[in-house]
Amino acid sequence: MATQGLLAVILLSKKMWKRLPFFTCYSLFSFLASITIYAVQNHPVVLFYGYWLGETVSIVLGFAVVYEVFKHMFSVHGALLKLASLIFRCAVVGLLCVGLIMIFVQAPSGIGNVGKGILVIEQAMRIIEVGLLMFLFVCSSAFGLHWKQSEFGIALGLGLFATIELTAVTLRSQVGAQGSDILNVVRILAFTTSLLIWLGYLLAPERAVSSAEIPKRAQLEQWNQAVMELISR
Repeated sequence: MATQGLLAVILLSKKMWKRLPFFTCYSLFSFLASITIYAVQNHPVVLFYGYWLGETVSIVLGFAVVYEVFKHMFSVHGALLKLASLIFRCAVVGLLCVGLIMIFVQAPSGIGNVGKGILVIEQAMRIIEVGLLMFLFVCSSAFGLHWKQSEFGIALGLGLFATIELTAVTLRSQVGAQGSDILNVVRILAFTTSLLIWLGYLLAPERAVSSAEIPKRAQLEQWNQAVMELISR
């Protein structure tokens, strides 16, 4: 929690809510959720519902963070932003269908399997989250976009954590109690690593654009102009 608190302090001191409001909300909520879970750990029922409510809100905010980074990447290329946004929405719909299919196929029968049902839903949501992050990196590579350091760090840290979470929730039903304990340790280490990545990229000075990136930016402007002309027809 100390690392989360440090991240919260840095975000607030840098007034990052003006530039990255969703990521700021995501980080602050994760910090407050950790404090709350720690405070109610001796109350099993409250802990159970509090944990899963926190997980749900965190995943939803994670989706918002991905879209926030996505928009920032195309912020100076209006036409490409419109085209990429359309592709992004199609990707969301496609991944949502995959998630719903997984819920339908793996959903346990009977009211006594509430825990298993929740894990299936989380697995589906994590698949969507990881899929969107993969789309973000593929889109960046395809268009030759220049990442700002903070945005790349946010996407990298979130991608690492979401991938480990997806792996953990997929394996949880296949391992015993000892295996679950190991997975919990791996999840904690992954989240801590993500926090350190975010801290590192937020504290590091922004890298200046190198001369090698100037031709790429010129080509990107040409693509933007071509898409704009296509849309205007």
